[in-house]
Amino acid sequence: MSFIELKNVYFSYKPPEREPVPVLNGVTLSIEKGSFVAVVGHNGSGKSTLAKHLNAVLLPEKGEVFVDGMDTRDVTLTLNIRQRVGMVFQNPDNQIVATIVEEDVAFAPENLGVPPAEIRVRVDEALEAVGMYEYRSHAPHKLSGGQKQRVAIAGVIAMRPECIVMDEPTAMLDPVGREEVMGTVRALMESCGMTVVLITHHMSEAAQADRVVVMDNGRVVLDGPPREVFSRVGELHEVGLAAPQTVELLHALGENGHPLPLGAITVEECTQALYAFLEE
Repeated sequence: MSFIELKNVYFSYKPPEREPVPVLNGVTLSIEKGSFVAVVGHNGSGKSTLAKHLNAVLLPEKGEVFVDGMDTRDVTLTLNIRQRVGMVFQNPDNQIVATIVEEDVAFAPENLGVPPAEIRVRVDEALEAVGMYEYRSHAPHKLSGGQKQRVAIAGVIAMRPECIVMDEPTAMLDPVGREEVMGTVRALMESCGMTVVLITHHMSEAAQADRVVVMDNGRVVLDGPPREVFSRVGELHEVGLAAPQTVELLHALGENGHPLPLGAITVEECTQALYAFLEE
């Protein structure tokens, strides 16, 4: 069942006194409820603009976007749409508004008019879900980048959305912070069955999704399971992208006369493929 559906969506940015800049060029895409979808593409491919269409931050110039059957162009439905689809942005500092972690997580439910007793429950559950409950009384500015991003995710979870859209949430983090955030995403999928849309330029993160959507020049050019998409190394190179390092290694060996399965995405799978090849 499609939870979010885009039908032939076009969108352009209109700088003052300049020609419009087309960003989305006829995007048609369905996102199933409970799925984990990664959207990848080089800078300027339209992936972040696509993300902002998923909860009515931006509205299509042409075409339609539906969230749980609701047309995002209907302004009377905007609040309902944003309660169902929460957004997590690249810089957590832009989403943290309070001086205490638990107060920050409570901010959105308070604005939605949730009763205080229910807010307490939601805040505790959200902080537990992202592994930040023990930091509930801390000052956010004293946390690491990965911890701040997990607090930002908790703030969205406290609204009880059915879907979270994450627009490059690990772009400003070190490898430890990136793993913290991706661990949180996996936990949310396993414990809550939440729909997750991850915008990323890290192929190792995209490889963890159920489905990978590749964008180029405002269009969807590849769409499928990670093993299928990343095995099309030549097509990825044509749009300025690389496959995960494991696949790139196997592809390079294949180019040099040693064909190996390109579906080996993880380090363990790549190691096994190389070991089997050397044994032969």
